[in-house]
Amino acid sequence: MSGPVQPTPGLVVGVDIGGSNLRLALADSQGTVLGKWCTSTKSTSSPEMVIVQIEQGVEHLLRRSSVPHSDLMSIAAGVPGVTNSDTGIVIATSYLGGWRNVPFQKILESALNVPAAVENDVRMAAIGEHWKGAARGVNDFVFLAIGTGIAAGIFANGKLVRGAKCTAGEVGYMYVPGTTEEPAKPGAPGSLESMIGGGGIRDQWRNNGETRRSPSATEIFELAATGDLAAKNALDRTAQILAYTVFNIALVLDSALFVLGGGVGMSTALRDATQRVLERYSEPVLPTIVASHLGEDAQLMGAIRLAMTTADARGRIGSGKLIS
Repeated sequence: MSGPVQPTPGLVVGVDIGGSNLRLALADSQGTVLGKWCTSTKSTSSPEMVIVQIEQGVEHLLRRSSVPHSDLMSIAAGVPGVTNSDTGIVIATSYLGGWRNVPFQKILESALNVPAAVENDVRMAAIGEHWKGAARGVNDFVFLAIGTGIAAGIFANGKLVRGAKCTAGEVGYMYVPGTTEEPAKPGAPGSLESMIGGGGIRDQWRNNGETRRSPSATEIFELAATGDLAAKNALDRTAQILAYTVFNIALVLDSALFVLGGGVGMSTALRDATQRVLERYSEPVLPTIVASHLGEDAQLMGAIRLAMTTADARGRIGSGKLIS
């Protein structure tokens, strides 16, 4: 009987920082995941406490894999907020307390003594889908994350689009038919997000006269399949608004593919209903929509890929082409 598979020298760590959970994955120089670690950030979401948790997670993963810290070549972290990946600064996030103009890349490098990279979490998920998921080999696509919030990670001509002020893909603020025309207030959801983010879908349910306990957005979509009228109305309206959003983005970017992710975006009922609406608006393009292949691991896989290219750019390991 053969012994356990030994890790390949030259390891990287990918980090997915969420509003309630922190997830880490250790991978070898080819991107093979060797171990994962998870903890809660609900009561410890400050930058200082998250760094401490990342250090704990990295040491746990290295110890469990029986490899020294010196084998760690780089680390990359996805953060839910406006992030300048060039400077490594998290500019602002509404999901984590105390995060404003945080030089997170520099802090990570100081804490772990390895090269680090920081990216917006949805753009990180797009990197993951482009590398190992539904958009593998597709140079023009949009990863559309729909959960509590709504945002997009955009690839154009094979390159990740960040924008002049690092806000490319903040589509939750879009104004499309069926959404509110009221300007967004500071800290409040944007027009699109207020309608078809998780909270917006529950509001649609309640606005249909429902007085029962409010289910989650995905539960509402499941109820629609049983013939529940309020649920069906919420699903149909959400699909209509999402179809407008996808179609308008497709007109501007001529994207070959839309990958739906996030807890709400992964709903088969929503995807099918949205596709039916899109088929009515097929000129000049009929956007193709698919579900994420990586699911909740999209951001983690993107972080591993970014860590690999970061190590490669610093001459640490040979991991392939640098992500633009």
